[in-house]
Amino acid sequence: MLLEENKPLARFTTFSIGGPARWYVRAESEDEIAEAVAWAADRKVALFVLGGGSNLLVSDAGFNGLVLHIGLLGITVAEDAGHSVYEAAAGEDWDSFVQRTVEEECAGIECLAGIPGTVGGTPVQNVGAYGEEVASSIARVRAFDIMGRDFVEFAATACGFAYRRSRFNSVDRGRYIVARVDFRLTPGGAPTLRYADLQRAFPAGSRATLAEVAAEVRRIRQGKGMLLVEGDPDCRSAGSFFKNPIVSAERVAEIAAIAGKDPPRFPAGSGPEEAGSLKIPAAWLIEQAGFAKGYRLGAAGISSRHTLALVNRGQDGRGATAAEILALAGTIARTVEERFGIELEREPVLLGFTAHDRREP
Repeated sequence: MLLEENKPLARFTTFSIGGPARWYVRAESEDEIAEAVAWAADRKVALFVLGGGSNLLVSDAGFNGLVLHIGLLGITVAEDAGHSVYEAAAGEDWDSFVQRTVEEECAGIECLAGIPGTVGGTPVQNVGAYGEEVASSIARVRAFDIMGRDFVEFAATACGFAYRRSRFNSVDRGRYIVARVDFRLTPGGAPTLRYADLQRAFPAGSRATLAEVAAEVRRIRQGKGMLLVEGDPDCRSAGSFFKNPIVSAERVAEIAAIAGKDPPRFPAGSGPEEAGSLKIPAAWLIEQAGFAKGYRLGAAGISSRHTLALVNRGQDGRGATAAEILALAGTIARTVEERFGIELEREPVLLGFTAHDRREP
């Protein structure tokens, strides 16, 4: 285990924002994960697990603890009852992994192409987009239990998956470090075409291939500034900064009355706990509250292509600060709440902030 001190963190995040970690280690094996956890526990040092940095905002002061960067690599494939089970190490690049499964004609995650980050982060947030969630394809998750100091495995049914949630970011937040994720995919399966833009691109009967759907998803994401492209100023973000609120049908009617128009809405999910609930795009609420694409507050701004993405608009060597990003987020959230009575919930993880800073905007 190679331990480094005062390691700059901004370059490990898609925001390109944040101060240094007091200590830093990149774990490339399960033994190194266990060793790093023991090192931090023995010294009573705060521990943070870093993956791809695509859903993270680091404070300007940095983090006074140990950042454990997951670098485990490797993918194996096994056949099981007509399915292909991909065992992917947590440090594998997510989009590259999706591309491999598409090229090998295994369906199940093709609509999740173009999402930045690593494999290990996908079950934590139950990553989803364009009609798919990883919850529908994950077979099991292997993780290190910080409390028990041992590796454990969870079947998908034990992961507590819900919209943008799992046991790993809710009831067991901070307890488990994902080391490997197993995906159960369908060889020769048809692509998922639930999302409206994909249905328009591939009308019924068009027999779209997995590769064509993945390519279209990337095209859509790039059009919204949600695809990492070198030199694109809209890419210095953490993707969607706010979650889409889930509300009752009655609440939708109230929002429509306030806005003078019906909001877009979608079913909240297929589970019994989501019956009767609807999901409203946070981007629509933000726009109706008066914030347009390209809006700026100092060096922080809203993407010129998607209202839901806050971006680091800094230039000439002066990037946005974490404080500026949070100030913009707070302004947006307060205005939406004042107009519609809806509290927007942040998506990115905050690291190194005080308790006051970490409060919901």
